[in-house]
Amino acid sequence: MREPFGISMVTSNSNGASKVGTDRIPVSPTGGSAVERGWAVAGTRRGRAVVVAAAAGFTLVAQGTPAHPQAGPAPAAPPVLQPAASTGADALPSTAGLQAALGQLTQDKALGTLTYAIADGSTGKLLLGSGEGTPATPASTTKLATSVAALSLLPADTRITTKVVQGATPADIVLVGGGDPTLTGLPQDQIRIGGLPVDSETAPASLIDLAKQTATALKAAGTGTVHLSYDTSLYTGAAAHKNNDGTNIGPMSALMSDEGRNNPADDVEGPVRVPDPAAQAAGRFADLLGAQGVKVDGKPKEGPAPAGAAALGRVQSPTLPRLVERLLTHSDNTLAEAVGRQVALAAHQPASYEGAGAAVSQTVGQLGIPLPGVSLNDASGLNPHNAIPPLVLADLLALAAAPDHPQLRPVLTGLPIAGLTGTLDKRFTAAQGSADGAGVVRAKTGTLSGVNTLAGTVVDADGRLLVFALMTKGGTGDTRAAVDRIVAKLVSCGCH
Repeated sequence: MREPFGISMVTSNSNGASKVGTDRIPVSPTGGSAVERGWAVAGTRRGRAVVVAAAAGFTLVAQGTPAHPQAGPAPAAPPVLQPAASTGADALPSTAGLQAALGQLTQDKALGTLTYAIADGSTGKLLLGSGEGTPATPASTTKLATSVAALSLLPADTRITTKVVQGATPADIVLVGGGDPTLTGLPQDQIRIGGLPVDSETAPASLIDLAKQTATALKAAGTGTVHLSYDTSLYTGAAAHKNNDGTNIGPMSALMSDEGRNNPADDVEGPVRVPDPAAQAAGRFADLLGAQGVKVDGKPKEGPAPAGAAALGRVQSPTLPRLVERLLTHSDNTLAEAVGRQVALAAHQPASYEGAGAAVSQTVGQLGIPLPGVSLNDASGLNPHNAIPPLVLADLLALAAAPDHPQLRPVLTGLPIAGLTGTLDKRFTAAQGSADGAGVVRAKTGTLSGVNTLAGTVVDADGRLLVFALMTKGGTGDTRAAVDRIVAKLVSCGCH
């Protein structure tokens, strides 16, 4: 758990009402925050807490300071916080202002072909774009659509359940996968997400706890030896992704532990995955049952659970908002595909790559976002045939910031923080000329062969929230740096 920040802010809404408050906001290992309050903290920048999204219906106009500064000289008194200088039209970002500020940055040859959209985060109004309505390969920015669809369709308290049920006889038990790839066989003190320990909100469901519950129930019934089966019937379609190289994503299964990684202790996207994640999880569970004094006779076998079978134990994932924050911060392909399948099930679509893509598109369309040119074949963005126009990505972000969609706020709090967390932790540097964006920009990255995308939010010099989506194709090795320079320029720009 990261250090809480005490945030003192003055915010104002479109009606001129102001709000002053101080909150202690715990920032989770995923980069998210106490979404229930509506605040979102980016992290620290030169010893200050940087706030990038304010309470629903309000516009951020100030930053705060850490509640517990590190030991050393006494910090300077925090600045007096003032409302934005003006709420008149002259203080609003404009097309001409953005064009003047960005200059030739969007013409950098390193970008290859660039299409983009920059919009006012408060109103969703497009301010500047080029090819903003043209479909482009989104790569992992697809996860923005998946996250918006999940948070809008499923209740915020949704958790994914893994359970053990009674089999055909008292000596038969079945481990039933519910689609939670974060289920872990590790002790909690060994679990890391992005290199950081978990807390009570982010700790994944535990196979160890499930084994303890199951062993207790079996012993109470006088059963000391069992035959173990495992049920993966929740998912349909192919297990392997069409763009699978065995690292960014392995075979998908309704039953997995530690995302099917060959080494469960690895906590980053990339390590080699096992070819049969369900068998790996069942084998680990059998070992854990043995450690609890219940012998598993023979090798676990795949097979369906009896209808209406009594549960011997169950564990649940973190809530959906925490899962969304995790998949966005770390661009977790496996978790994105699992969340996409939960959307598919709720939308009565097949729980498969294609079913998830169709369900996400359907759900986003029902939110009122125009979908011409949108084509989704998965939920993670690994499929190179996915297509989303930049304007749709900007619309998704503006929707997540809208006061009438507070359930979508984890999309903002889950975005990686420039120079600090997730897939942006090493970007927006002084060497690349984009250090102004560090700690202020929050954005989802996307990378496939020949494709680099970035879509997120930034607070400009006047405290206005801007949303942006930049999509490139055929750029050089400096493409990311060129993209970051464009976004960093927005930080110092009032863009009137």
